[in-house]
Parts: sequence; structure tokens; C-alpha cells
Amino acid sequence: MSELDDLTKARIVQMILDGKTENALEKLSEFYRVETPQITVGTIKRKRRTVHAVYVPGEKKIYALNSDIFYNPFVILHEYYHHIRSKLGKHRGSERHANMYAKDFIDSYNKTMM
Repeated sequence: MSELDDLTKARIVQMILDGKTENALEKLSEFYRVETPQITVGTIKRKRRTVHAVYVPGEKKIYALNSDIFYNPFVILHEYYHHIRSKLGKHRGSERHANMYAKDFIDSYNKTMM
């Protein structure tokens, strides 16, 4: 998987914080050359009240528990990791790897903004 530079990662995080989540997902999808997932408020059976968001590969959709999640870069990037792993023909990836992916963006944001 290709690597984004720290400034680009920081900009993606800032876009999410600014409420431009769909734009951030589009930029990431352009970079990885994959279809942009949809994001919507909603839940799926068996996941209600247990997670903040979930990615459903068959629908290419991120379901967020509520609209506040749209402003949470860690949750959005975690779920986006599952999207790119499923679209790039790799295994879906573990929760640990999704957490590391999201944390890497947050760390880049913190480094760049200081």
C-alpha cells in the first residue's frame, strides 16, 4: 500500500474535523484509486450500540452511529482502512491495523500542527 506524506495526512484529518468528511474520503480514494465509500448515519443489526461506526464491504458504505462521528477522524479513518483493504483485494485487515492506520494520520496531524 502506498504511503501518503505527513502534510497530506494532516490535511485529511483537518478536512474531517471541519466537517468535510465526504471530501476527505474522495481525496483518499483518488490516492488509492478505489471507489469512494458512501457514509451515512445508521446502524446495522448486531452492531447497534456496540460500535461508533462500521464498514459494510458489500454496500461500500460506512455506517456511523450518529452525525457527530462524521467529525471524528480516528473513527472515519479506521473504517476507511477496512474499505481500502477490501477494495485492494487484500484481506480485510485486523482492528489493530485499522487502529494503526488511523493513529498514523492523527500523529501526522499533531506533528504538522505543532
